[in-house]
Amino acid sequence: MVHSPMAAMTDIRLMIVDDHPLFREGLAHTLGAARGIVIAAQAASGRSAVEQWGQVRPDVAIIDISMPGMDGIDTVRHLRAQDPRAKVLMLTSSEEQDDVIAAIDAGAQGYVTKSIRYADLVAAVREVHAGGRPLGETVARKIARRDRDKPLTARELEVLSKLRDGLTAVEIGDKLAITARTARAHIEALKEKLGAVNSAQAVARGFELGLLSPVRRDR
Repeated sequence: MVHSPMAAMTDIRLMIVDDHPLFREGLAHTLGAARGIVIAAQAASGRSAVEQWGQVRPDVAIIDISMPGMDGIDTVRHLRAQDPRAKVLMLTSSEEQDDVIAAIDAGAQGYVTKSIRYADLVAAVREVHAGGRPLGETVARKIARRDRDKPLTARELEVLSKLRDGLTAVEIGDKLAITARTARAHIEALKEKLGAVNSAQAVARGFELGLLSPVRRDR
């Protein structure tokens, strides 16, 4: 299912790469019905995706990891080599740490599993298009475990400051223009890096390490 090239300029042009025809076509049908998303191309293999990319130039590609021949991770590497601005969201059944790390290191901006809800998947596509990094909570913990000795990212520091202010994941998502799911993933990541068992302890560790300052309240 490929929509007309006359789609509105604001539409997100999406490529779906998966070797299972029923899943791929079903995903194209459901995502193509979402406001602001059009299906620019479908590919049944990584090789086909790489070959089509130059002609189609989609805004975002959804790619599975497990495919015969060129797997999803190699596909991301090839796409990013061809077009460093390529934006990729991995959609896969795997939560294996090696797969997660390899996909992110290859250049994927987001990584979600096929258990994701439809609304969250649509939000993840939009987040990748906007330059965000949608991750599931489990995936975020795995990446943070690998990056435990690295400083908190700018986004994680933003989330930590919102936790200090007493905001929930939903409220943090609203404030930072990300989904609540992504906000929860950032919370899990910073807890892992700070060695905290909960959000309150993460905030306390933030104060101990000088990452946070008390909230100044006007008199």
